Amino acid sequence: MTPAPDVLQGRIVVRRARTADVLQIAALVDEWAAEELLLPRSASEIAVAIDDYVVAVDLRGRVLACGALREYSPSLAELVSLAVARSAHGRGLGRLVVAQIERLALQRGYASLFAHTLNTEFFSAVGYVSVDRERYPEKAARAHTTCVVRALVGERERLSIAA
Repeated sequence: MTPAPDVLQGRIVVRRARTADVLQIAALVDEWAAEELLLPRSASEIAVAIDDYVVAVDLRGRVLACGALREYSPSLAELVSLAVARSAHGRGLGRLVVAQIERLALQRGYASLFAHTLNTEFFSAVGYVSVDRERYPEKAARAHTTCVVRALVGERERLSIAA
């Protein structure tokens, strides 16, 4: 079972982001955006949407991974800005952040979650399936990415969400 939020995982805590995390989230996203692997996000954009972000932090409070939830429609949300620090790759932090974003999506009443990615293997491993990007017209211009989606309805038990 995927750990619940705010549970210490060895030396890592996965939790909702806080205002104090904004600059670290921006730096992590910018690192990957510089390589055109993520869309850039300014610190001010992140600060405005801080309630939509999830982070994995070490015991010193360093942000090692992040991701955010963005509403697409009343029943569908997009997972954006999923990033893991290079020094933390291979530790399962991306999986933990995605699981926490899925919990947040369910709490907010979304039935499905989608993402655009260059890493389809990762998303496939966490239960997402590739779909035609035409399902999301505003995203059709991202020809270099693959659109993946996961239905969240019925996932409450898997994600340990209280009904």
